[in-house]
Amino acid sequence: MEVTTEPMEIDVFWSFRSPWSYLATRRLRQWQEQYQLQVNLRVVYPLAIRSPEFFDQVQPQWFSYFATDIFRVAQYLEIPFAFPRPDPVIQLVDETGRRETASNQPYIHRLTRLGALAEEMGAGIEFADEVSSLIWGGTDGWDEGNRLAKATERAGLDLKEMARIIVDEEERLEALIEQNQVAHEEAGHWGVPTCAFRGEPFFGQDRLDVLLWRLKNAGLQERQAK
Repeated sequence: MEVTTEPMEIDVFWSFRSPWSYLATRRLRQWQEQYQLQVNLRVVYPLAIRSPEFFDQVQPQWFSYFATDIFRVAQYLEIPFAFPRPDPVIQLVDETGRRETASNQPYIHRLTRLGALAEEMGAGIEFADEVSSLIWGGTDGWDEGNRLAKATERAGLDLKEMARIIVDEEERLEALIEQNQVAHEEAGHWGVPTCAFRGEPFFGQDRLDVLLWRLKNAGLQERQAK
């Protein structure tokens, strides 16, 4: 077994609209605190933005099974969960249940740019954890008042400063998000969360135990107590 004192690194391809990403995030943050591990948050846009036709192609049972499964996994992991209000991606549902992504998206672009910026500022996984817990943890009106600012503060960042930067540097951050999406495809999967370690993809929150096993076999060490 290889033993190293240098932090290992994993890339985490992750979306603010993905409940599975949310259910993985707390453990990834804990790993970074417990182990000599750098978790690189690589935010991407969700399928509803990248590939809206996805919802035209799924089986009719897809959403009902998805809803059943996500709630029971959250219960199993003992993590608070509720479908977000408002949804980070606005979709219109017709009388047949078909979902169509709306042209106006006031939430997901801002959130994704903030996530990319948070990673640059050195607190990507912390920001993802605090904000996704706000969105998916049962807070109605997560976008209202100072809730998002408080979540950002808990991650060690300043939302007011970040809001200015994502406006001033929108084009650069969009290019960074696009780079993440290209790297996501090159990593070997299209879904989120996908973790990548040394060329090997691990898709889904249910593969985190396997990923940790792989990391430990590669020499992952716990951080020394201070």
